[in-house]
Amino acid sequence: MIDYLNGRIAELLPAKVILDVNGVGYDINISLYTYTALQGKEEAKVYIYENIREDAWVLFGFASQDERNLFLDLTSVSGIGGNTARTILSSISPAELCQAISQGNEHLLCNIKGIGKRSAQRIIVELKDKIPVFEGDAMLSPEMETASKITPEAEEKIKEAVQALTMLGFAPAPTKKAVKAIMDSHPDVSTEELIKLALKAI
Repeated sequence: MIDYLNGRIAELLPAKVILDVNGVGYDINISLYTYTALQGKEEAKVYIYENIREDAWVLFGFASQDERNLFLDLTSVSGIGGNTARTILSSISPAELCQAISQGNEHLLCNIKGIGKRSAQRIIVELKDKIPVFEGDAMLSPEMETASKITPEAEEKIKEAVQALTMLGFAPAPTKKAVKAIMDSHPDVSTEELIKLALKAI
């Protein structure tokens, strides 16, 4: 079993990272939270969860053990698979998720794409006594605490991309978060490419 991989970041996208470990490239699925934490780094230590099936071997990666633990907690809930758990952790921060569960905030969870009322209720009931309690947003890494400066031109691109994605059926809040994260790392991207990248991330 792989606990973590430590290597050179060969490619970093909002939904995945390819980590070069001694010449072997590992294709790892990540959340937007981890994507933001890895931005600007040449090398990284990524904590791993292996999802081994008959037809595939899928790796999920996390910037911290805390995020991985939350992922495992989420996937222990009936009806929540790996991709859904990653979507949840891409839509809100781990600390926000813990707060929502501890406070029984169904509304916040239901705003996440793919999470209906019943799924939100199951998450709260099954995880309320398992998840840690954080003050504020204690799990945020220093990289995520730095607010990015967005130019008026970039803001317009973000607005257009979010509008287009909302028309396609994506929830506005997590969509805007994904689009902003992409714009931070690709400031010169066109609106069309921004939308394409966002579709891969959300």
